[in-house]
Amino acid sequence: MLYYLKDRKDEIAIICVKKSILKKSNIFITTGNAAHNESQIIRIGECQEILPKIRDEIDKEWWNAEYGSKRKMMAECLVPDLVPASYIQSIYVANDKAKHNLEKVISDSGDKVIQKIPLVVEPKKFFLPDLRISLTSNISLIRGDMFFSTMQTLTVSVNCVGVMGKGLASTAKYRFPDLYVRYEDLCKQGIMEMGKPYLYKRESSIFYELAEEWVYLENGNNHHTWFLLFPTKKHWRNKADMQGIEKGLQWIVENYQKSGIQSLALPALGCGLGQLEWQDVGPLMCKYMTEIDIPVAIYLPGETRDLLSPEFWLSK
Repeated sequence: MLYYLKDRKDEIAIICVKKSILKKSNIFITTGNAAHNESQIIRIGECQEILPKIRDEIDKEWWNAEYGSKRKMMAECLVPDLVPASYIQSIYVANDKAKHNLEKVISDSGDKVIQKIPLVVEPKKFFLPDLRISLTSNISLIRGDMFFSTMQTLTVSVNCVGVMGKGLASTAKYRFPDLYVRYEDLCKQGIMEMGKPYLYKRESSIFYELAEEWVYLENGNNHHTWFLLFPTKKHWRNKADMQGIEKGLQWIVENYQKSGIQSLALPALGCGLGQLEWQDVGPLMCKYMTEIDIPVAIYLPGETRDLLSPEFWLSK
């Protein structure tokens, strides 16, 4: 539900409730989405043994509806009437504007207890990036989870031997098993080569998995999520190949239009496990992406806090 309301981020807040509320005798715990037939609704005094199992499910980074993990991740604590302000630990908002709006509401309420509750700006909790910098009319630098991107095509860096063992590729394998099956088959057939990314045109959207009520998403019925499998090294043991990455970027410039790519998200190609330096790779990526006329989101690695100058990224 939160995902399909995220575009109203200035109007939404998430309340973090203290664990001590579980000591109240009149509350119930569910083993999943309370509206689902498979979920149990249990009085708190009768569910102490299963609380650790519920915690294990809700702490997962991703889910799979077919295995029931999506339902279990939505376990609920049902509290009759109102949650007293004394049980509220903090309140999360998506941005400074939302914080300012809520501060005014709280101030006008005159409630001294509520006024002491910390208001925290935390974009991640709203499926939003921590940082967004516009470099050009079509290129943005973003720090966040690429798999929450609204771009039509998401790029996954891979090797050419069919192994998605670590990093971004491992995350993609876990979240989108169909992508891994296609990738493994491409490698077995010898189709996956350096300098020749492969476009996997999925006919479904990741939004269907993110939003419980996906039918309410804008253009939800028409949106397809594509994946661009981008080889950065021949073997997973190797260091990433800068020349191969540059050829892959050239492939994007030459093929994005006829392939139907309308918008593109790119990770830090060859960095991290690939051992390349982002200050070398980043400007190279920007150089080629300025040659195309579609929206491009380049996702920053974690070590780029001091490398955010637009002049630096557009220097090549």
